[in-house]
Amino acid sequence: MDDITYEDTRFALHAAAELLIAGPQYRRFGSIRMRIVLGGFTGIKWPVSVTGTDLVWPEGRLRLHGTYRDLATAAGFEADGPPNGLYSDGTNMDADEPFTIDTDAAATVHDWFAVGDTALRRFAAEAPVLWPEHFDLSVAVDEVNYGVSPGDWEHPQPYAYVGPWTRRTGEFWNAPFGAMRPRSEAGTVQSLIDFFREGKERALAEAGRA
Repeated sequence: MDDITYEDTRFALHAAAELLIAGPQYRRFGSIRMRIVLGGFTGIKWPVSVTGTDLVWPEGRLRLHGTYRDLATAAGFEADGPPNGLYSDGTNMDADEPFTIDTDAAATVHDWFAVGDTALRRFAAEAPVLWPEHFDLSVAVDEVNYGVSPGDWEHPQPYAYVGPWTRRTGEFWNAPFGAMRPRSEAGTVQSLIDFFREGKERALAEAGRA
């Protein structure tokens, strides 16, 4: 699997999260929050999930391919992202744009979210949320965000992060939003927990010196 295949699949899954889960859920229930499930992700209230390379709903299952609008129509709802003004980023994907998903790349995304979900649940009391804006899984503790991402425009591959709401300085804080570690350096549940704990200690220590 090459980098382009992974990035295209990651983007397609991100768009699916927006157009097939978060957007429709927001219009019905007023929430864009999603959560991780076995092999994929779903809305916290919307009974539609992306599992592996399939769209799954109570009455059926279809492989993710073609256009988002056609998939949503087959499942009995309308494909649409969160309304303008709710957040500024996202994929801006057209629901009529055709797409494809690579099986191995999708498995990489889902596996990373599963590892991150387990680590975050062991690290914090609050359940982690999968957000559609940046397609990242996170919790907030004492004004610090802890999470994992399957990648983005600046960091195309999976990574973990610690993002204080107030900027910190120092060697540990190696990204504009705080601290990040690629999956190659923090790819297990325990190594993620260790990274989050170190981030928490450093954030608290620097807050005390501010």
